[in-house]
Amino acid sequence: MALNKKTVDDFSAKGKRVLVRCDFNVPLKNGEITDETRINAALPTINKLAADGGKVILCSHLGKVKNGPNEGESLAPVAKRLSEKLGKEVVFVSDYNVTGEAATKAVEAMNEGDVILLQNTRFRGKEETKPQEAGDAFAKELADLCDDYVCDAFGSSHRAHASVAGVTEFVRAKGGNCAVGYLMQKEIDFLGNAVENPVRPFVAILGGAKVADKLNVINNLLEKCDTLIIGGGMAFTFLKAQGYEIGKSLVDDEKLDYCKEMMAKAKELGKELLLPVDTTIAAGFPDPIDGSIEVSVVDADKIPADMEGLDIGTKTAELYANAVKSAKTVVWNGPMGVFENPTLAKGTIAVAKSLAETEATTIIGGGDSAAAVNQLGFADKMSHISTGGGASLEFLEGKSLPGVAAADDK
Repeated sequence: MALNKKTVDDFSAKGKRVLVRCDFNVPLKNGEITDETRINAALPTINKLAADGGKVILCSHLGKVKNGPNEGESLAPVAKRLSEKLGKEVVFVSDYNVTGEAATKAVEAMNEGDVILLQNTRFRGKEETKPQEAGDAFAKELADLCDDYVCDAFGSSHRAHASVAGVTEFVRAKGGNCAVGYLMQKEIDFLGNAVENPVRPFVAILGGAKVADKLNVINNLLEKCDTLIIGGGMAFTFLKAQGYEIGKSLVDDEKLDYCKEMMAKAKELGKELLLPVDTTIAAGFPDPIDGSIEVSVVDADKIPADMEGLDIGTKTAELYANAVKSAKTVVWNGPMGVFENPTLAKGTIAVAKSLAETEATTIIGGGDSAAAVNQLGFADKMSHISTGGGASLEFLEGKSLPGVAAADDK
């Protein structure tokens, strides 16, 4: 899926009020930001628009906001950090209504190059556009604040929310531009090229807990890649589908036939589908998750009935690392085991290390695999780490993302 969308380089922001949807859904602990990856990722687009003389109005969601607006999910800490990083004050509109009088006044007072940040879009409670009229009203109010709109929130681009897709309709109706930012462009270039036009051999690695989460991804990638590697909890459903005893390991019994179909499909297409040949087992899941745990490694078809597989084994780690060595393009989504536990992170570390050492283009598909790569210290060795777990998965499924589709074509 090549990006043929209007970008921030395709229109002049000078003197214009530009609304930028960012992804500032950052982790907070006691009001402090613990990971600034998403803030840093937004800076190139913000700097470009401000330098061009745009009046830059930023908006984003933060958290799930289940119990209504609260200071614990306010974007105030983000405004503070942004001010430091941009070297100028980012005016924060703390109004829980997001687009109310305070926002209107703040925008009216802006000079060229100024930056303001609106309050958490989910404080409106209408971000998900249900009922539709409420979502449309919010989208129109957002559009009323600006002349042009830029979506740079890849992590939210798979949602057709008011501030992601709905707003474009109203901006376009008054002759404004609807473009994507540098981050969105980078995500789509990397993920799009990897899937639609990869340099081969193309190896895809899928991990994580459930087969159900990755049904369409497995199916789609089998048609695109040369080798598909399966690890994590979902590997046990494939092992059970082969007739193996998997003990107390995670399994999705409803998907056994699907796994058989996928193994048959790989054979039919002449693709290599790699499954664990050995597994790291324990008597049960670690509690706490990072607590000490006694483990042993057994062949994949020798898991005792009273044990649980929690990571790939040493032979599997070597097998997977070797498959990566010969690759020219690698996409990885999902850890190989319970990587939050030092004893059960070995498989994930081995795969991360093999990606770090290869000359291939390496793309990490957000979510837990991005967290693992960051946590294990391999981030700077990867070609691209996606900022959106759910969005990158839907992209790898071959789905159209509302936030991308809503931007103007060039």
